[in-house]
Amino acid sequence: MIPMPFEYDRAATLDEAVAKLAAANGRAKLLAGGHSLVPLMKLRLAEPAVLIDIARIPGLSGIREKDGRIEIGAGTVHHEVASSALLRKQCPVVADAAAAIGDAQVRNRGTLGGSLAHADPAADYPAAMLAVDADMHIRGPKGSRTVKATQFFRGLFTVDLAADEILVSVGFSPARASAYAKLYQRASHFAIVGAAAALDVSNGTIRGARIGVTGAGPYAVRLSHVEQALAGQRATKDVFAAAARNAGAELPHVNSDIHASAEYRRAMIAVFARRALEAAMGTR
Repeated sequence: MIPMPFEYDRAATLDEAVAKLAAANGRAKLLAGGHSLVPLMKLRLAEPAVLIDIARIPGLSGIREKDGRIEIGAGTVHHEVASSALLRKQCPVVADAAAAIGDAQVRNRGTLGGSLAHADPAADYPAAMLAVDADMHIRGPKGSRTVKATQFFRGLFTVDLAADEILVSVGFSPARASAYAKLYQRASHFAIVGAAAALDVSNGTIRGARIGVTGAGPYAVRLSHVEQALAGQRATKDVFAAAARNAGAELPHVNSDIHASAEYRRAMIAVFARRALEAAMGTR
């Protein structure tokens, strides 16, 4: 299909992009990579009156380490995230998630911010952001604000981001013992179930754990019961298997579609949560 007519505009700075969004009164969409937005426009599920191109805004992309924290600009493409030596060493779960997205074309054009703001229930990044307890840095007409990843994802294709706001970057502390494991659709490579795990381990004992799951329900969530079961335990395969065994029962709403039944997804949550935990220990 052909999209509805729209105006194209380009922002040279972040402030200019915010101003253009505000002037559009909710009728504009941001364009960076376009791999989430353009297909929706072709199906006329999205009909923006204005497209604001933010792909060339200086400083909106890149991966940086500062004061013991890692920051990734929202305009950073998936390939850059997946191939980052810094992330591979300091926070492999984020690089793992990026490497699992789509195909080479998508990874070289699609952006971190576009994926997170779109919040597809089967997207990979949301689980990773939950696992690293990321801060989402947002800019709008009223200034800047920060939202925790646990509060950012609110529902099906719904996030804490107003129509006149831009997701600028994400920030998080290093998590070396972390990994992402995914059961993917063969055609699209979207997640049927994806699990991201980050562990804080000292002398073989788990001091803390965070596990994000995507693909299973309407939006990505943390497996809090599994996290609690791991705290204070030895970091062994048997402990991981026991903690994750009933992980699927924790979620009240699980998707059922042509790709997998709800029952199958619940079973796979346990499997891929365990695999992510085992892989996370393998990164140390």
